[in-house]
Amino acid sequence: MSALDPPATWPGADGNPVSCREKLKVLAENHREAAQVLRDAFEDAVLMGVDEEAMRRILTELVAALPSPRKKAA
Repeated sequence: MSALDPPATWPGADGNPVSCREKLKVLAENHREAAQVLRDAFEDAVLMGVDEEAMRRILTELVAALPSPRKKAA
C-alpha cells in the first residue's frame, strides 16, 4: 500500500476509527480525487521547470494552511 492509496483506517476525532460505511466510501473517494489533483499539479509544475523539492514544500504548505471547518470565521 502506498501513501497515494486511501488509509486502511480513518482516525475519528474521539480516537476511534470511523466505521460508518458511507463515511468510509466518501473519505476514500475524496482521498483518490485529492491524490489525483495533487499528482497532476505536481507533475505539471516539475515538467514546467519548478524544482521538485520546492513543489513538494509548496503543496505541503498548502495542505497545512487549510482552515479548519470546525472553527467559525470571525
